[in-house]
Amino acid sequence: MTPTKRQGHKRRLPLKARVVAAAAALLLGGGGTAVIAANASAGSAGKPAARTSDGAAGAARTAATIACPDVGDRLREVPDPARQKVSEGLAELDAQVARAYERAAASGGDGRAVLGELKQQRSATIGRMADAIGERSARPSDLTELSGCTSQQVRTEAAADGGGQVRSLGKAVPGGPAPADFADIRKAPARPRPAARSGGSTGTFTSSCGRNENGHFNSDNVIVTPGVSNGAHHTHDYVGNVSTNAFSSNASLAAAGTTCTNGDLSTHYWPVLRLLDGKAAPDANKPGGGHDGNMGKVLRPASVTLQFRGSPASKVTAMPRFLRIITGDAKAFTSGTGNANASWSCVGFEDRQLKDKYPICPDGADVVRTLAFQNCWDGRSTDSANHRTHVAFARADGSCPRGFRAVPQLVQRITYDVPAGAAFAVDSFPEQLHKPVTDHGDFINVMPDALMAKAVGCVNRGQRC
Repeated sequence: MTPTKRQGHKRRLPLKARVVAAAAALLLGGGGTAVIAANASAGSAGKPAARTSDGAAGAARTAATIACPDVGDRLREVPDPARQKVSEGLAELDAQVARAYERAAASGGDGRAVLGELKQQRSATIGRMADAIGERSARPSDLTELSGCTSQQVRTEAAADGGGQVRSLGKAVPGGPAPADFADIRKAPARPRPAARSGGSTGTFTSSCGRNENGHFNSDNVIVTPGVSNGAHHTHDYVGNVSTNAFSSNASLAAAGTTCTNGDLSTHYWPVLRLLDGKAAPDANKPGGGHDGNMGKVLRPASVTLQFRGSPASKVTAMPRFLRIITGDAKAFTSGTGNANASWSCVGFEDRQLKDKYPICPDGADVVRTLAFQNCWDGRSTDSANHRTHVAFARADGSCPRGFRAVPQLVQRITYDVPAGAAFAVDSFPEQLHKPVTDHGDFINVMPDALMAKAVGCVNRGQRC
């Protein structure tokens, strides 16, 4: 189905009401990387954090955000005629939460009135979505139970690390990230990789698709909110298919060009990483940028590796063309970590992975994001109503759950040369406070069938292709 083109909501707030960057500072002793952020409003330079009487910068211990149930994750059936209305509804729900969060953050007062108004808005939007679904199938009455939201307290101070290496030097404010969101990668526990068993598939297949040198950015999300401009409310980096936006169809993707050198037309995208230096970025007033609370210079990856790996327990079968997969959860901070799959590390330390912290890397070591995708497919569907139930992760022993078959596992590995003394954060929905746990990646398989067959053959034969 080709979505009807719709314009996304417009949301313009006074600059003073925008929460655009954290005021946090961390310093890793012993020659490590200093991480410094500043308070800023759109278009203005950062100011130093306030100092306490003993000369140390003050650090707020808690902040507040808004937590709402994820309606999209609860969807189980969406008939084709209802897809556009459901997509628009999901985008409007996100916009409602963002507006409520920004009003609460700007007022600094009692949030009960904001939450009450938000519940009314969400109830009306969810009702329209349920009605659209009910026109062609059973009306999902349980969705209306998801309209209520709560205020959630957030810890902002840096955790004591025992060795005194991580110190809070700045003042954390709503907007994130906070000092507590960073950790010394050298203190993270090492995790051994599971060994392949007899009958497993040990090969790899790599698509070389560049680092988004062509500047393909937008704040759309063609998987979750197709047909809606700015459906993501944060900016995505793209490699592979050069045409991907909210209005892409299977036919348009198959007809487009690609940045991949092997003819792979697949779409790969993830939220951009930004340098938080208190300076206004070129997109400071644009959707996905400052318009949605994401400020700072977009960092281009130092490298991007797109690798398909095998299963330690079995051979793999081909992915169907146009299979859609999301790994991780953009709302994991407020909705819970059931779908979270963030992995942060540093070059040279990748046996150590952080799930809910940004890494503080030793001098000279690049930051690494690793996004491993679900490697089991139900054998039937290229997508599902919540974009998750048609795929699954293998169990601890490497085998797929009952009713699923092993497919090549995509691993997106992205590195960044973060300047020494600079803070960074992933783009997010405003109320998610740029938390590292919200990192996520998206993939649409548009490989020609012959190329997918080659990838499967390489993986199953134990080759490196």
